Amino acid sequence: MESLISHYQQLLGLPSNWNVDNVDLSLPHKRVTIKLKYVGQDVTCPECKTSCSIYDHAPEQRWRHLDTMQFETILVARLPRVNCKKHGVKTASAPWADKHSRFTLMFEGFVVQLLQHCASTQAVASMLRLSWHSVDQIMRRAVARGMKRRDTEPIRHLGIDEKSFRAGHQYVTIMNDLDGGRVLDVVETRTTKATVKLLTSLAAKQRKRVLSVSVDMWKPFAHAVRKKAPQADIVHDRYHISKYLNDAVDAVRRQESRALKTAGDKTLIGSKYTWLRNPENMSDKQRADFDQLMTCELQTGTAWSLKNMFRAFWVLTTRDAAEYFFQYWSDAVDRSELKPMIKVKDMMARHIEGILNFTRHRTTNAVSEGLNSKIQLIKASARGFHSFKSYRTRILFYCGKLDMAI
Repeated sequence: MESLISHYQQLLGLPSNWNVDNVDLSLPHKRVTIKLKYVGQDVTCPECKTSCSIYDHAPEQRWRHLDTMQFETILVARLPRVNCKKHGVKTASAPWADKHSRFTLMFEGFVVQLLQHCASTQAVASMLRLSWHSVDQIMRRAVARGMKRRDTEPIRHLGIDEKSFRAGHQYVTIMNDLDGGRVLDVVETRTTKATVKLLTSLAAKQRKRVLSVSVDMWKPFAHAVRKKAPQADIVHDRYHISKYLNDAVDAVRRQESRALKTAGDKTLIGSKYTWLRNPENMSDKQRADFDQLMTCELQTGTAWSLKNMFRAFWVLTTRDAAEYFFQYWSDAVDRSELKPMIKVKDMMARHIEGILNFTRHRTTNAVSEGLNSKIQLIKASARGFHSFKSYRTRILFYCGKLDMAI
């Protein structure tokens, strides 16, 4: 027994004021229980770190440790309590575990590594014979640890985007570091107040150094940026504008298809995705079918041409050239008399400063959309989330590039 106690004393790497007092092996339960004893003369107050005399010992507690030869290993100890002059009677911290955790730091580190390689919390819980709640708590502590360690180095370009959370138009707002390709934080809803909270999660000196914030044309996002990072340029990026233009082309197609169908013409039926593709993404057959549609001189073809024409805007490198092009394109849209296209053009004109800022920063929310795709996979793997806290935890765990090591 003495040899076994010495063996575990070395394996656990305990500080000199803790000793292994007893080791109990239960073959029927496949469990090793290691009883620890505090042997120091004094103890540190967990609040002020002052060395104090021992007051008494707290009731016995148990912590799950890494398995020993596939036997569940449990640490058992009574933590000493101090009588601090400033803070009163306090229970000392366990050197092998975080406060309020029932798992050792080494065990939690192992769980974090498993979670990083397996997107399913339930699968990890089942593998380690834990409850889903226990794994969730370990993940939350890992994220809190990573967020606390995150540095305050300058971030030049931010992306703010929305993501659906639940059915019924419930959203979260996500802030990304576009250069670092990581999620910085997540808040509920997409209001000005929520976005302000998101921006203030950055240190003040970080916010002051932000050069641009890439957002769509949702007003609360712009209001929050002007309030908390007024020096930063708002950039309306290519992805969202392309989406608005595609939606306008589809609206023209639907209107024209209904009119043609009434006259017995089925030319546009089933052609939705044909008009959403860019020419370079079409196969030979798709291009042949598209060319055939374009010979019909349809309004949808005109809308598609206007949408495709605007792609030239994104290669312009000067603000003057971009302004001239936008005016030229706007005149062409007005001449088309296509209401869905004119509606989008008018919306773009109201946000022209943010669109023109693209020529200065060349930033887009493409990074944000890539992260959104990853978040969608996390959401699908979990089959949805009942709690925003769990949703935020997983987004930051898998997309935050946090240092969560023990």
